[in-house]
Amino acid sequence: MPQWASAPGANAQCLPNSNQGRRLAIRQTGEARPAAVDRRAIPPDATESRWIAPDGHAIRRIDLLSAQSPARGSILFLGGRGDFYEKYLETLAYWSDAGWRVTAADWRGQAGSGRFGTDAVTGHIGDYAQWVDDLAALWSQWLAETPGPHVLAGHSMGGHLILRAAAEGKVAPDGLVLVAPMLGLGGRMPPVVMHAVARMMSALGDARRPAWKWSEIPGEPPASRAHLLTHDPARYEDELWWRGQRPELVMGPGSWGWVERGYASMRGLYAPGVLENMTVPTLIIATTEDKLVSYAAIAAAAARLPNAELVTFGEEARHEILRESDSARTRALKAIDAFIDRLAAAR
Repeated sequence: MPQWASAPGANAQCLPNSNQGRRLAIRQTGEARPAAVDRRAIPPDATESRWIAPDGHAIRRIDLLSAQSPARGSILFLGGRGDFYEKYLETLAYWSDAGWRVTAADWRGQAGSGRFGTDAVTGHIGDYAQWVDDLAALWSQWLAETPGPHVLAGHSMGGHLILRAAAEGKVAPDGLVLVAPMLGLGGRMPPVVMHAVARMMSALGDARRPAWKWSEIPGEPPASRAHLLTHDPARYEDELWWRGQRPELVMGPGSWGWVERGYASMRGLYAPGVLENMTVPTLIIATTEDKLVSYAAIAAAAARLPNAELVTFGEEARHEILRESDSARTRALKAIDAFIDRLAAAR
């Protein structure tokens, strides 16, 4: 039996099931075209559960079976800082409908998988190595449970962590998909200066305390946040809806420890030879309009990776490209489709 326990039903929290009649439509060309997905309900064919990390910490996951048998392969998706897999149900269902076995999981200390900050909403981790080790443990279990090829996908901080895990040899996917990966943070000051500031702030007080102010209204995200993430107001509202339905998902700012360890982890990835020796086929999707992560850092990393393809968006896309307006999101999904189709064909 795998080291995780299934939740009692996909909608154990009495949320509505959706897509009861969801079927896979196949064009004559063989391209998968999923029907519309209710973004505010767990798909009826999905299973929510918790896997148990080696130290006993319980971490949420969700699994969607492939809409075809045998499956074309498997995708493991990890979100960014403050994310939860409910935000990506539309994309997870898209991949499932296209014939892939799909899993997504929280990072420990985020979403419904606990907190380590000084309050219920601040995101903190002692070191990013803990997340890399968690991913390595989950990867080992998931690899044994699912058919190949095995694709590891991540958004923002998730993209950073899966790239680091692959570069360190902790995971060995057949391909990586990095969407707006956190390979540098937004801002005008050089990373070395910002790292020094974060190190000082961590040392001057409790490293678990918030590194920035969240909102004038306690518990409410700032009004400007939507304009950093997506042009699509409906998809942004989906996130707020899920926060209301599942309050444990709410997360505010990161801690000074999160910031400092983040800079340390990013600088480690940029050490000479680290990226150059990472030969896993990699697709990177990013936008020059990103105000949260550095596009320049992403482009520099793509140039150093020997087997990487960079797809660049402009003003049509903000940070959450997979939750963008339909035109930009569709372009991103098509790029991912082409990449993972090549991986499947090579098996």
